[in-house]
Amino acid sequence: MNAVVPVLGAPIPHDSAPKHVSGKAIYIDDMPEPPGLLHAYLALSPHAHARVKSMDLSAVIATPGVVAVMTAKDVPGVNDVGPAFPGDPIFADGLVEYHGQSLFGVAATSMALAREAASKAVIEYEILRPILTIDEALAAQSFVLPTQIMQRGDAGSALANAPLRLSGRIDVGGQEHFYLEGQVAMAVPGEDGDMLVHSSTQHPTEVQHLVARALKLSDNAVVCETRRMGGGFGGKESQASLIAVSAALLAQKTGRPVKHRLDRDDDMILTGKRHHARIDYDVGFGKDGRILGIEFMHAIGCGYSPDLSGAIADRAMFHADNAYYLDHVRIVSHRCKTNTVSNTAFRGFGGPQGMVGIEHVVDEIARHLRIDPLTVRKRNFYGKRGRNITPYHMTVEDNVIAELVAELERESGYAARRKAVKAFNAAHPWVKRGLALTPIKFGISFTLTHMNQAGALVHVYTDGSVQLNHGGTEMGQGLYLKIAQIVAAEFGIGLDRVKITATTTAKVPNTSPTAASSGTDLNGKAAQTAARTIKQRMAGVAAIAFGVQPAEVLFAGGKVSGGGQELPFGEVAKLAHRARVSLSSTGYYSTPKIHYDTKIHRGRPFYYFAYGAAVSEVEVDTLTGEYRLRRVDILHDAGQSLNPAIDLGQVEGGFVQGMGWLTTEELWWDDKGHLRTHAPSTYKIPACGDIPAAFNVSLFKAGRNKEDVVYRSKAVGEPPLMLGIAVFQALRDAVAACGDGWTVPRFDAPATAERVLMAIETVRARAAIPQAQAAD
Repeated sequence: MNAVVPVLGAPIPHDSAPKHVSGKAIYIDDMPEPPGLLHAYLALSPHAHARVKSMDLSAVIATPGVVAVMTAKDVPGVNDVGPAFPGDPIFADGLVEYHGQSLFGVAATSMALAREAASKAVIEYEILRPILTIDEALAAQSFVLPTQIMQRGDAGSALANAPLRLSGRIDVGGQEHFYLEGQVAMAVPGEDGDMLVHSSTQHPTEVQHLVARALKLSDNAVVCETRRMGGGFGGKESQASLIAVSAALLAQKTGRPVKHRLDRDDDMILTGKRHHARIDYDVGFGKDGRILGIEFMHAIGCGYSPDLSGAIADRAMFHADNAYYLDHVRIVSHRCKTNTVSNTAFRGFGGPQGMVGIEHVVDEIARHLRIDPLTVRKRNFYGKRGRNITPYHMTVEDNVIAELVAELERESGYAARRKAVKAFNAAHPWVKRGLALTPIKFGISFTLTHMNQAGALVHVYTDGSVQLNHGGTEMGQGLYLKIAQIVAAEFGIGLDRVKITATTTAKVPNTSPTAASSGTDLNGKAAQTAARTIKQRMAGVAAIAFGVQPAEVLFAGGKVSGGGQELPFGEVAKLAHRARVSLSSTGYYSTPKIHYDTKIHRGRPFYYFAYGAAVSEVEVDTLTGEYRLRRVDILHDAGQSLNPAIDLGQVEGGFVQGMGWLTTEELWWDDKGHLRTHAPSTYKIPACGDIPAAFNVSLFKAGRNKEDVVYRSKAVGEPPLMLGIAVFQALRDAVAACGDGWTVPRFDAPATAERVLMAIETVRARAAIPQAQAAD
């Protein structure tokens, strides 16, 4: 790249894009295998809930090619990888709590041998009755964490006095992460008991700490390194730890390198999903559709252990309002324990479930009043100076939702298309179309305040090249590129002069996970701080050479200039080195202003909000329930985008993933607690054919972060996923068109073709009853 080309705000392709499409990008399973490498395999429980009465592994150990076998009693340290709370044993210790739980680990000379050996185990169980559904957990009062209540105002009185009132329920399914690169780690033992772990993880620090704890080592004896992941979506935040820890345990026991790689079926059975949820509501409203009071009951399906469910359920409460002002509101959140895999982080981290709930409520209000749902949505939007307090008592200070929606409504031709859809439906009895516009307001920051911090390490070499390291991880989202752009911009050099290096706990310690859409906000600021420190030192050196003040020195176009003189950036680096001025610096950043009291659910958990909206139009075959997405229009607020190419890609991908969650991606467990949708043959993620022919995505040009975020940009990782809610609402609209155009029977997410067809049949059956009565 030409050194004089500005790098900020430029639509620069992903730094690894050519490697991705050519197969040259190196993932952990592509790394050269060290001599003596062993392969790990975890034996998984065939039962959802059982006591292990006896376990005879003698035949496993005797299998040729097996080098080591480990159970709970063999773990030298702590037999648990719970990220926030205990409860996630590495190997089950007497009690099995979900089908697919790890029982013991095998290290052998090949994966096939390890798997074959594990099958020879003789295990006797006492089968226990499992709790498999949210309804069963509520009935049994089975919870992984205490129930929480968030409230503002007097919802009970508001409901009692409301002119109109509705109540109902919607169930929302979970979602498999389906990252292209499965869970994988390679552990390499070193001198003095040290352990190097290559892990496909969003949280290298957590892997480092949990490996150390299991191996009974100090944190400084373990290094975790991550160059890139082939997708994460939250599924490699806490879930990567078991894979890495089991590899490290077997490496420590054998003194040999161990690779642990899950195949797709085992990956889907063993690891957590997006939380499924039951959302009950009771809402009071006026004849104009404005919400006067509302009560929600969130029952979140957590699985068998807490994992990250506390924070995820909290975020579902935080987003129970979406973009709407709720004057009197009460949210009760149950964190339900079931004998299924422990659910975990997934793009949106609970926010999507909360948003689906309120969008369902607003749509139901509109249909009850027979008003365009968009009209009711706009009447309930947060205000600028009034009507701007959230259910957790935070003031919304950066609200742009009304302007953004107005622009999208105009540019998408929403009003004309609404009329066109109505006309089409009147003329076509067997094919119906639906249209919906839904907004998003998504809070940006870790809600656990102390996690909002980051570090970076920047080196400038005497040839003017720069090496960059920070605590963020790259999973295809373009984080490494964006932070390299920030550093290049600070030094005024070309992007080609900045070397991106693997994230490692040996360089930047005590990092937070790359999650909560905060990767660029946190690590970008930390890297900017480190670059500015070096830049200030170099400016001092250049000022002496130019005979000017340091403030007069400029860095731009690969040059350092001042007083009418200029030198190449690399020459100034040489001068600094000769003057014994350090060209290396750490950088640190912590998010300001945020605070939150979890005991009373009040505070400012978010630094700012990201906004967006989507219009979706669908067409449904009413004889089969099959449907297609005809057109999508999206307008998303990325602030002052650091890289529009990357940001647009995130918006497009996020929308498609959100659409998949609410339409085709169905997780199904049988009555024994066995996951039956554990491969691409039975679990359908969106494919190329599901993308609409008309897919119009734009960034909000007026967007600008009011807070001091790096170059006034906004996070764009998670928020776009919730734009997919527009597809679900459009399907409801199409179903309504099969009857009176307004009424929709309850149908839950995901809206599979079967669910859509059943809803259509219900609508038509209800419509037939009055006709039959009239005939009588």
